[in-house]
Amino acid sequence: MAFKTILAVIGPHMSDDDLKLAADLCDEIGAHLAVLAVAIAAPPPVGEYAAIVSEDWLKERQLDETLLKKRVTAVSAFLAGRALSADVSSEYPEVGGADERIGRRARYADITVIGPELLAGETLKGKVIEGALFSSGKPLLIVPSGSRATLKPKRVLVAWDARLEASRAVRESLEMLIGADQVRLVMVDPVEDEYHHGQEPGADAAAYLARHRVKVMIDRLPSSNHSIADVLRQHAIDIAADLMVMGAYGHSRLRERIFGGVTRSMLEEQSLPILMAR
Repeated sequence: MAFKTILAVIGPHMSDDDLKLAADLCDEIGAHLAVLAVAIAAPPPVGEYAAIVSEDWLKERQLDETLLKKRVTAVSAFLAGRALSADVSSEYPEVGGADERIGRRARYADITVIGPELLAGETLKGKVIEGALFSSGKPLLIVPSGSRATLKPKRVLVAWDARLEASRAVRESLEMLIGADQVRLVMVDPVEDEYHHGQEPGADAAAYLARHRVKVMIDRLPSSNHSIADVLRQHAIDIAADLMVMGAYGHSRLRERIFGGVTRSMLEEQSLPILMAR
């Protein structure tokens, strides 16, 4: 699909680096930039000390709200200096509901972008990722430090496991895949049967892409006692990929957290921009 609105989420203490990255992506494809400034509120005090600390808690909230307003004003000034269609809004949720609030805003964009500065954080990063993937129905683009952000990639690695999530990621990135010089449909230890990858792993997916004029090749790789995530990362380096496309959370978040998973590993260590969809 075409990306006409890009959502960038920023915190009150962040610089303009991630904002500039998102603005450059909008310039690249002629998209509207929606900026959401988010501060996560501390939960209200409870228990026997609540009365003592409540005044400090209220002061903290007032300070947070003041900083958030200042950040919105600064972002508005930044956007006014760019020849760019844009808007800015803010949210001040408590930690328990932050992902839902962010996800609700992301429903009105085509893709959410997370830049290196947000990735370097913890709480807000996690809430943006969960909100985008589980509460928006839209894809997420993760851009790690040291990589080049683009929505017009020349070489794309598609991590294909024949799951619904992978199919969704392909559909969401289809316009980029059509415009790429080379798309590698990559499977790690593919299973050859009708319930998994089919009698010829990747053939159906490649045929679907080829009908959309995607220049696609199939790579079937052995894991050789390495994790799937490590195999995908290394192959992306080997083919000089500009972007990886993959489905996110084929299992529940709880199972991924307990047992690990490709999504979790990719979120913890990125080597190139990754488009995820669920």
